[in-house]
Amino acid sequence: EGAAAGVGGGLVQAGGSLRLSCAASASGYTFSRYSLAWFRQAPGKEREFVTAIGRSSSSTYYADSVKGRFTISRGNARNTMYLQMNSLKPEDTAVYYCNAGSSWGQGTLVTVSS
Repeated sequence: EGAAAGVGGGLVQAGGSLRLSCAASASGYTFSRYSLAWFRQAPGKEREFVTAIGRSSSSTYYADSVKGRFTISRGNARNTMYLQMNSLKPEDTAVYYCNAGSSWGQGTLVTVSS
């Protein structure tokens, strides 16, 4: 689709931090029109919801498994969204996908070593 591209994944030790970014990559696709979300898919598992943020940033939602460790934010002026991940655990290992409306990012791999 090309409307969102996520970057920032990599290998990190347990307890470490990573920051994922996602930007609209198609001209005319405006993040401010949508609620934004991050999902993840671990090897051999189904894609699962991680976190979401409303259009005004006043509402955020987190899966219980990441609450208190992950923070979602958006930069409407820059047409971007972010996921700050702290206190990472091996079970956070997955491909992370950003979502904006009907558009999905291509996914970025996060690997947390124990």
